[in-house]
Amino acid sequence: MVEKVIIVGSGPAGYTAAIYASRDNLDPLLIRGKEYGGQLMLTSAVENFPAFKSILGPDLMQAMDDQVSQLGTRMLNDDVTRVDLSAYPYSIFVGDTEYKTYTLIIATGARARWLGLKNELRLVGKGVSGCAVCDGPLFRGKDVIVVGGGDSAMEDSLYLTKFAKSVKIVHRRNEFKASKIMQERVLKNEKIKVIWNSEVTDVMGDNNVIGVRLRNIDTGNEKTEGCGGLFVAIGHDPSTELFKGQLDLDKNGYIITHDNVKTSKEGVFAAGDVQDHMYKQAVVAAGWGCMSAISTRKLLEEKGIIK
Repeated sequence: MVEKVIIVGSGPAGYTAAIYASRDNLDPLLIRGKEYGGQLMLTSAVENFPAFKSILGPDLMQAMDDQVSQLGTRMLNDDVTRVDLSAYPYSIFVGDTEYKTYTLIIATGARARWLGLKNELRLVGKGVSGCAVCDGPLFRGKDVIVVGGGDSAMEDSLYLTKFAKSVKIVHRRNEFKASKIMQERVLKNEKIKVIWNSEVTDVMGDNNVIGVRLRNIDTGNEKTEGCGGLFVAIGHDPSTELFKGQLDLDKNGYIITHDNVKTSKEGVFAAGDVQDHMYKQAVVAAGWGCMSAISTRKLLEEKGIIK
């Protein structure tokens, strides 16, 4: 059996592609991964997605999942381990199981970027976190530090004020990259303090985080800042390891697309943060997913695979 379309990934792009493909009777196979839902699973209040004044990221993704399920979309809760785009139809592997497909929609998104500190990964789950929404309640009454200067860092910091005694943002520059409204909310919050022009050089603690080492970018001076938690919010890397050497990628690893969602291989489309290094918004990712599904249908019609 050859699938008409396989969708890999289950953030807003993957789910939207599945919705459109299912409604077009393409009977898509959605390989959504062991950890599905995308980066919105790590986001607190979403206030810029149409139809929702405010909704938690995980709740929004659950609503998308419910909609896809109601459409009868086939879903596989496992990870793709290998792809072969050298022969048509294309081959997608989940472990030892091979799936053939006429078209492929890649919506694998991006993953959180770490600082690369000596003790960082050792202390993940012991005070170091990349997910404020997941772990915030565990830091009730503690002093915490957030690293970053974009919207994610602002969102994480504001969310953490619900639980933490205090929140300090460490940023390498003297101004944030975040949207103005997010900056204003942070700078007006009495529980948040900003440490400008500084970087975290290490995190300290044996079984739990007890503090971090900070270095001033301008002076080179270092100091110790006590805290009970370190939240890293410095951006993401596209999840494109499976496609290196098979699709054209840019210098940062994002899939290069033309005509919106077409990749360097006919019948392979890319949607969402895996190819979008500019906007990185849920509503935009959903739009890419829609475009990918429509482009898929048109290609299948052109090839005579569907009528």
